[in-house]
Amino acid sequence: MNMATSTEGFRLRGLRGAATCSENSEEAIKTAVTELLKELTDRNKLLPEQIISITFSVTQDLNACFPASIARKQKGWDEIALIDCQQMAVPGDLTRCIRILAYVWLPNQQPPQHPYIGNAKILRPDRSRTY
Repeated sequence: MNMATSTEGFRLRGLRGAATCSENSEEAIKTAVTELLKELTDRNKLLPEQIISITFSVTQDLNACFPASIARKQKGWDEIALIDCQQMAVPGDLTRCIRILAYVWLPNQQPPQHPYIGNAKILRPDRSRTY
C-alpha cells in the first residue's frame, strides 16, 4: 500500500487515546508511550504509512522526556509528523497522563478504535473495552 499515491478506499480519521505513567521518569514514560502506540496500531491494524501525525499532550507532572522522541524511534516512523504539548491544568484531572490525537488513513469500512489504557480507562470507559 502506498498512501502517498492513493487513498482510494480509505478515509482520514482522527483517533484519540491515553495512557498513564507509574512515575515521572524517562523509563515510565517510554513504557506508557510504547504500550499506547502498540495498542493504537494493533487495534486499528495501522502501518506507518497510514499515520499522518500524532500530537502528544502530557499533564504538568510529566517532564522527564518528550513522548514524541520515543515514538520517533519506531521502525518506519521517520516520515510521521510528531509533536508534544502540555495538557491544560484542570483541578482534579488524572495525574501522569499522556493523551494522543492521531490522524490516520483507515479503510472506509473499518471502525476506529481509540485505546485508553491503564488508569486512563476512566477518561473514556466507553472506549476501554477489552480486545
